[in-house]
Amino acid sequence: MYDVAAIRADFPILGREINGKPLVYLDNGASAQKPKVVIDAVTQAYSMEYANVHRGLFYLSNLATEKYEAVRGTIARFLNVADEDEIVLNTGTTEGINTVAYGWAMPRLEAGDEIILSVMEHHANIVPWHFLRERQGVVIKWVEIEADGSLDPQKVIDAMGPKTRLVAVTHMSNVLGTRVDVAPICAAARERGIATLIDGSQAAVHGPVDVDALGCDFYAITGHKLYGPSGSGAIFMKKARMAEMRPFMGGGDMIKEVHRDGILYNDPPMKFEAGTPSIVATIGLGAALEYMMGHGMDNIAAHEAALTQYARGRLDGLNWLQIQGKAAGKGAIFSFTLDGAAHAHDISTILDKKGVAVRAGHHCAGPLMDHLGVTATCRASFGMYNTEAEVDALIDALELAHDLFA
Repeated sequence: MYDVAAIRADFPILGREINGKPLVYLDNGASAQKPKVVIDAVTQAYSMEYANVHRGLFYLSNLATEKYEAVRGTIARFLNVADEDEIVLNTGTTEGINTVAYGWAMPRLEAGDEIILSVMEHHANIVPWHFLRERQGVVIKWVEIEADGSLDPQKVIDAMGPKTRLVAVTHMSNVLGTRVDVAPICAAARERGIATLIDGSQAAVHGPVDVDALGCDFYAITGHKLYGPSGSGAIFMKKARMAEMRPFMGGGDMIKEVHRDGILYNDPPMKFEAGTPSIVATIGLGAALEYMMGHGMDNIAAHEAALTQYARGRLDGLNWLQIQGKAAGKGAIFSFTLDGAAHAHDISTILDKKGVAVRAGHHCAGPLMDHLGVTATCRASFGMYNTEAEVDALIDALELAHDLFA
């Protein structure tokens, strides 16, 4: 049984007030709050168990190494990956995608080769490919979204041509909440020998992810959105793709031997994990994923689906509110503007006075803002601890903003 009141009690920050009002935290799409089990894991690691990993031959180093490496297996279970050696630990999706861009794409792609993106990608899944466009003449092919904010998988498949080398698309839009059916995209790409990268930063938070069933080559996640610490994350890489890659960064555990006239790289996944890693943040991420799995990813998804339906019903009742993206099956993310001249930043400021925290801006999705014809939106993004009462608080705050700007 999903007990949202008990879950909320696990998150200390949800008990505080902002501007004399109970905190209504609706910026989960940017970064989620942390349960006490994560805070405790981080505190324990720093206060009683800290040491560097892998190379120490003493108790604390062995303990830190054991806890750190155990997270690789936790992430594999979380994503339904059979071989934990296909999990590369890092600081988050941005590092993961850059690892693929520098380690796999840069040495393999030539001028005229194509990378397919959707117009609703996050900048983390755009900018690294622009680097290749600028430096190597790689062509970026854009796939447009439908009027309701959905992405038709067939349009992505139809965009694949003889020069296509990579398809990189989001599993769930951080602006529209659109869920993308990526499995047929990955299947079609695989038949054509095209690599696939899926940005799972949002999708992995809101329900179960089965990477094996998706059939992608790369799948990236970010810890701070998964109720874990910032500076933590991972990317799944198929071993066959790992074998095609050169290291992204050098130093630390990514080498076996270093000599004056050469080096011997470590085996994957260590080959792609340079320097002293984010030890404590990764341990905290492991605690966060165990917490989520303990409550059941299907249960979290069901709770958020009900919350999405309730929020949609209430927001649709505000005829002066323009919601961007109404795709069927969308997740609990709502981006909106108000009729008139009110800027998203002004709306967000007024909502904050009522204790309601939402994001305002372009949400690191410039091409999507251009497509929508707006410079910025407000975004209310819900998580496993949000409630219908908080939806009501959002509505009350929006009505106040509308009254002030009308």
